[in-house]
Formats: sequence, C-alpha cells, structure tokens
Amino acid sequence: MKGQEDTMDRMRILVISDSHGRNDDVAGVIDQVGHIDMLIHCGDVERGEDYIRSLVDCPVYMVGGNSDYNLDLPRTLELDIGNYRVFVIHGHMSWVNRGVDHLRQIALENHYDIVMFGHTHIPFIQIEEDLTILNPGSLSYPRQEDRMPTFLLMEIDEYGMAHYGHGYYKSKFSELKI
Repeated sequence: MKGQEDTMDRMRILVISDSHGRNDDVAGVIDQVGHIDMLIHCGDVERGEDYIRSLVDCPVYMVGGNSDYNLDLPRTLELDIGNYRVFVIHGHMSWVNRGVDHLRQIALENHYDIVMFGHTHIPFIQIEEDLTILNPGSLSYPRQEDRMPTFLLMEIDEYGMAHYGHGYYKSKFSELKI
C-alpha cells in the first residue's frame, strides 16, 4: 500500500454499483453517509446520471455496465485518488462472475493500485500487498446471502493511506473513523 511521509488532506469516497435506476436508493445512501469528497458508480446506473451528479457537491465518476446501453458513459475509467492509481470497470466483460483473475491481470499490466468493479451484486474486497480489488455490492438488488443492499466507503487518511469498509444501506455505518 502506498502512503507518504507528509500529511495530506483526508478524503471520503463513496463507491456504489448496480443501482439499476433506483435513484432513490442513491440519494438515500448519500444522505446516510454524510459528507463525501468523491462519488464513484461502478455501473448499471440505467438512468438519471445527471440527477445523481446533482445530488452531491463533489466529483462524480460513473462507468457503463451491461444495462447502460442508452447512456453515454465510458466503459472504464482511470483515476488518481490520493497516491493511488485506480481502475474502475463494471466487470461484465472481464468475467467477474468467475472470479477476479482477469481484473488482477489488467491491474498488474497497467500498474493500478486499486480496481473497483460491480456486476456481481455481491460485496467483495481483497487486499494484497500491491493491489486492492473491491466491489461495493448492489445498492438496489443485492445477491449475497443476507440480501442486504451494500455500498463501500473508502477513506484516505492524513498520511495518504487508504481504508475501506462495506456498509449496509439503511443501516448504521460506523466502521471507519479516521
């Protein structure tokens, strides 16, 4: 993981995916988590991308998923968040239902520190020495065993280190306190 010796500004990044047009859920989770410095949507927005952008006063990044055929969203994004190179993709064209090996290969070939993806509707986080792969799950149609709608909050501390926590939409979220 990367960090730096000097202190830097803290950041809170809300990562969501697979809202499938349920923009009331998007507005609700934004209200639930409070102040954010960035919003990332990992695809299957379906509609209302301008409305989603209007909900926050921070940068918003969205990628298109397999249900976003009527939207003009990029299929992938490369972002710099703090000291991290981040790759955002929905994942349906990278066979994520079969695992994250293809995403890992993309990350290693392109020197990404973090890969964010959606599509499976299942929250996932894998932290390795030089790579973090994460999926916020689905805000509207979860598929994991408990069927709770999920999101992910990424926080960058004053030393530039990233911290991650999944939260349940409409439930108390207090996993990260930096």
